[in-house]
Amino acid sequence: MKKKIRVSLCMLLIALLIIPLAACGKEKVKKVRVAEVTRSIFYAPQYVALEKGFFKEEGLEVDLKTTPGGDKTMTALLSNGADIALVGSETSIYVEAQGSKDPVINFAQLTQTDGTFLVSRKKISSFDWNQLKGSTFLGQRKGGMPQMAGEFALRKHGIDPHKDLKLIQNIDYANIATAFASGTGDYVQLFEPTASVFEKEGKGYIIASFGTESGHLPYTGYMTKKSFLTEDKDTIEKFTRAVYKAQKWVYSHSSKDTAKVIEPYFPDTDLSLITTVVDRYKSQESFAKNPILDEKEWNNLQDVMNEAGELPKRIKYGKLVNTSIAKNVIKN
Repeated sequence: MKKKIRVSLCMLLIALLIIPLAACGKEKVKKVRVAEVTRSIFYAPQYVALEKGFFKEEGLEVDLKTTPGGDKTMTALLSNGADIALVGSETSIYVEAQGSKDPVINFAQLTQTDGTFLVSRKKISSFDWNQLKGSTFLGQRKGGMPQMAGEFALRKHGIDPHKDLKLIQNIDYANIATAFASGTGDYVQLFEPTASVFEKEGKGYIIASFGTESGHLPYTGYMTKKSFLTEDKDTIEKFTRAVYKAQKWVYSHSSKDTAKVIEPYFPDTDLSLITTVVDRYKSQESFAKNPILDEKEWNNLQDVMNEAGELPKRIKYGKLVNTSIAKNVIKN
């Protein structure tokens, strides 16, 4: 009888030891709400992080929502409708200029160049930027990064976008491609995959990359309110680590491999077209290779905004950019 009691007590002690250990090994999943400014192949590493389970490995459950337009995305973040926003870094400058009490901090970069291309209505065998002079150019929305990067590239080649050509900016973003296809403009500034679709269908021809011309910029990145970063730094670090894993994965795998992984996010786009777009962005290094937004990129962004007449005031690099988390993630 005593032997049975001793055995029972031993089993009870073992059970009491195992239960806490099992509980320790099972971390609580943290839900993170992310608002992306648009759904785009341009953000391929983000979808890789989701599909390959990199966020899950960090104990995060990402609730991703598309909030079309920088204004809507930033409103979602500022009104607590999202914890993290994926949007152009210029929006954090606009918010700061309005005197925000809770600044928006850039903590990880996803894309590092403009994502648009110059598309010509006619096939041009030997392109020169001077050919745009006197033409009708269908641009992007005034004040947005695509338009600012576009104007920056034009000025770089000695073209005044407001004097040397007829610049059309009053067409809604969603209708720009349709307007060009219906006969408006000699040249148009388009994102992928529309640019490649037009080329495939003979509606236009890609002749230059605004991403290559405007240089490295913090074009699209992850940002959060300073209060959230302070109160939940651990979550931001885990999120950044997952993004970095995806960035490395994209550059260590073929464009076709990446296209296959992100295909579920673009159900209406052929795999071959997704592959073409990924390859084009990857070859010009539009996808950032790590989450660090460096000072040179930040200053280049403000130069682009300033030349476009859209910079409310210069903001010092360290005020709206926090690279300590990204650097720690890369180091460890």
